[in-house]
Amino acid sequence: MNHKSAEQLSIEAKELIVNYLDKYDELKNKERTAIPSQEMPSQEPEVRIKNLDEVALGYTIEQARIEAMRCLQCVKKTCVDDCPVRIDIPRFINHIAHAEFENAAAVIKEASLLPAICGRVCPQEVQCQQTCMVGKALKDVDKAVAIGRLERFIADWERSTGKISIPEVKHETGKKVAVVGSGPAGLVVAADCRREGHHVTVFEAFHKLGGVLRYGIPEFRLPNDIIDREIDTLTQMGVEFQTNFVVGKTRKLMDLINKDGYHAVFVGTGAGLPMFMNIEGENLVGVFSANEYLTRANLMRAFEKGKADTPIYPSKNVAVLGGGNVAMDAARMAKRLGAENVYVVYRRTEVEMPARKEEVAHAKEEGIEFYFLQNAKKILGNEKGRVNAMECLRYELGEPDSSGRRRPVVIPGSEFILDVDTIIVAIGNGSNPLISQTTPEINVNKWGNILVDETQKTSVDRIFAGGDIVLGAATVILAMGEGRRAAASINKMLADEIGKEKIE
Repeated sequence: MNHKSAEQLSIEAKELIVNYLDKYDELKNKERTAIPSQEMPSQEPEVRIKNLDEVALGYTIEQARIEAMRCLQCVKKTCVDDCPVRIDIPRFINHIAHAEFENAAAVIKEASLLPAICGRVCPQEVQCQQTCMVGKALKDVDKAVAIGRLERFIADWERSTGKISIPEVKHETGKKVAVVGSGPAGLVVAADCRREGHHVTVFEAFHKLGGVLRYGIPEFRLPNDIIDREIDTLTQMGVEFQTNFVVGKTRKLMDLINKDGYHAVFVGTGAGLPMFMNIEGENLVGVFSANEYLTRANLMRAFEKGKADTPIYPSKNVAVLGGGNVAMDAARMAKRLGAENVYVVYRRTEVEMPARKEEVAHAKEEGIEFYFLQNAKKILGNEKGRVNAMECLRYELGEPDSSGRRRPVVIPGSEFILDVDTIIVAIGNGSNPLISQTTPEINVNKWGNILVDETQKTSVDRIFAGGDIVLGAATVILAMGEGRRAAASINKMLADEIGKEKIE
């Protein structure tokens, strides 16, 4: 990871860019791949563990232009093929290289209205950047063109200059679309359906918008202000938002169509049902799901001690069970909330961890300790029913399992005790069951995920679904991809109906 200061990186970029400004369009591929990749400046670890400010600070203009100049402008756009929302990546990057930032923003917004969010939290290294030809030429995906960071740069540039363009909305069609859930999939559907001139209402169960973007991702990785600004674009397009509205309780899903006159409904209620280990001691005081822990800290702002109505559990020694991004978020949040020691306990090795390498590296820099090839066997408590230790087992790797990762195998007699007072379980989430429980007409699989066809349509006419409620817990950009597909299907269905109505 980078240990140069933001100032040093800025100076180096300014010195470097003068070598390329006059000859960018004539650069050969070999010359482009020789341009140094640009590190992302970040807060110093010893500083950032004491605040909730964003860790990554973003590129300067010079850094962004140099990084953009590394793009080979490939004829076969493999990066676009691997982007779930199909942003024309080479085209927007070429605009950055020429300092045409407004044009770059316009290109991104053809496909996505959430660039500041995607540029921060999308796993680009396993999507668009994975097949980048620069990375392939240098035999290192980490040296691919930093597409996500460039996307973030453009979004931040728009916001800082006040030049945020609002996408054009077609004439009103008289059709109404309801979107259930204001997470990434729902926001994409809202944007794409509104662009076509349909009236769109987004129903959100919480008092704040953003779904998992807000309650699940800490501000040090995705500031709430960024979420608010992106949603504000939708508001200015005419999208209506209703918070504290629980579809399935406040109003039945079918009532939206049968009684409220919506012509289509998109369900994007996500995967908010925490999974647990099902081991002894999991009901002790001091055991949390990562979902609850992060919701208390992020959505309910429990970090504002003395101000927040929702408290956070005081911890000294914290164990986080799991190896994904949520585990990293929970561990790093625990550190910021005052824990002296935070351990990530994962039953495989670092190689098999699903968390982004960047997030793991940030966690290590912040003093998070990793216990690989270990896992909880049972949780121990004191006479007051509070956690005071965890009995663990050591593992070794066996053959790959159905996920392709090597299966962890327990080493007999390897038990040991880890002294902790708080345990955060971050091993995944299941689908939100409320819609399926209150809408028996809708078909779900054995895990409660809503079943859809290739157009994202459910078993009920006019009802579509996408994101984590269909995929299970996945990524923001995959949810957005499902949202785009669902919106296209809804728009086609409504356009066909409008066409028939005109004939009649």
